[in-house]
Amino acid sequence: MTVSTSAATPASGAPASASRLLETRSIDRVPERERHGSPASQFSLWMAANLQITAVVDGALAIVFGAEAATAIVGLLLGNLLGGAVMALHSAQGPRLGLPQMISSRVQFGVKGAALPLMLTLVMYLGFAATGTVLSGQAINLLLGAQSPLTGILVFGGLTALIATVGYRLIHVVGRISTVLGILGFGYLALRLFQQHDVASAFGQKPFSLASLLLTMALAAGWQLTFAPYVADYSRYLPTSTSTARTFWTTFAGTVLGAQLAMTFGVLVAAVGGGFLKNQVGFMGELAGPAVAAAIYVVIVAGKLTVNCLNAYGGCMTLLTTLTAFRPSMRIGPTARAATVIGFVLLSMAVAVLASADFLNHFKNFVLLLLAVFVPWSAINLVDYYLVSREKVDIPALYDPRGRYGAWNAMALGCYVMGVLVQIPFLNQKLYRGPIADWLGGADISWIVSLVLTSLVYYPLARRSMRVPASMIYPD
Repeated sequence: MTVSTSAATPASGAPASASRLLETRSIDRVPERERHGSPASQFSLWMAANLQITAVVDGALAIVFGAEAATAIVGLLLGNLLGGAVMALHSAQGPRLGLPQMISSRVQFGVKGAALPLMLTLVMYLGFAATGTVLSGQAINLLLGAQSPLTGILVFGGLTALIATVGYRLIHVVGRISTVLGILGFGYLALRLFQQHDVASAFGQKPFSLASLLLTMALAAGWQLTFAPYVADYSRYLPTSTSTARTFWTTFAGTVLGAQLAMTFGVLVAAVGGGFLKNQVGFMGELAGPAVAAAIYVVIVAGKLTVNCLNAYGGCMTLLTTLTAFRPSMRIGPTARAATVIGFVLLSMAVAVLASADFLNHFKNFVLLLLAVFVPWSAINLVDYYLVSREKVDIPALYDPRGRYGAWNAMALGCYVMGVLVQIPFLNQKLYRGPIADWLGGADISWIVSLVLTSLVYYPLARRSMRVPASMIYPD
């Protein structure tokens, strides 16, 4: 495979990628001379990606689904802890491999076989980018005094394309800024909520329900697991010597803390009423008050900008990974990466325009549907990396369909399909409710069933069939 992404080394001896903001690499491995940063960067990035308005909506959905406030908060915490642990285990792969997350799927599924989870991942990126663009577009319109939804969508799309095109470094800078703004903004909104509403009255309105607890766990776990297919994209520039434990814990702390704060706020604003579910952005502006509303709209845009750039950047990596599997000679330079990012953003903007009329309903169904297709992928990837391959990967073979991992791995693909299908009786979604979910009173435990069964089936089969190298094999 010919991948034209390497940066020249300047006279100072420092790599070009370290001396300028514009990223030059794409799906190839980041060499040691270009590694930089510390695990602390993972905390700020994932704190910002979670402490934002879409996570607030996700928390509010727990009340929409009928959970009592205390039950919802506990269930969301359990889901964030479990899902966040799985997500952070993927992040810990970044420094060791130096690769985008989905490239590593070729170890399990084969160079071409990885296209199946890759394309589903691309749909996820588009969906989250579009829903984020809807909310951010509303906030921008309120800031500018514009009436047409298209105005805010165009402005936000342009900002996303610019930052995602510049790449890794700027995305982390935006994440640090958004973390500070998010803490200040949501802290102020929480204070205003307690001043204007009887928050205590939101608790104890309904009896405890196990089904509601499990459903809220699924909401939070699903939220966290949707980060898993691209989380290592943002830790792969860390030095190879970076501690696996530190990468795990900084990612875990950032993603769980940010999500839990935002989702708990969502539970409270939905439980006390006030019209949040009808107009999420407008409600937050009214809650802040006229003097501070504009600042809150900036907080909303900054938070969504962070995660939208993750979606656009990850979508670019996913699409390029898929294309190069079938066209190994394809050259990927900065221009090709920029064009892919811009194309993705334009498509997500088109989806946003079509989905804006019924955002909450679309998002509710979208989150739960995604959980069904990403749990088995995550199980296979983690079991293989930590228990079968034991962190030993033949990196050059990831780009060669005739190499160690082959073009297709029927065993892994079969386990993946099984992991999706086994969830059907346990699903509780708008379009389908399985018989076991009915028997459980509406509880959706499909993700737990899939995570456990996929792991148990894949592990012994992979132990017998996977061609694991004796040690990590790096490119020349």
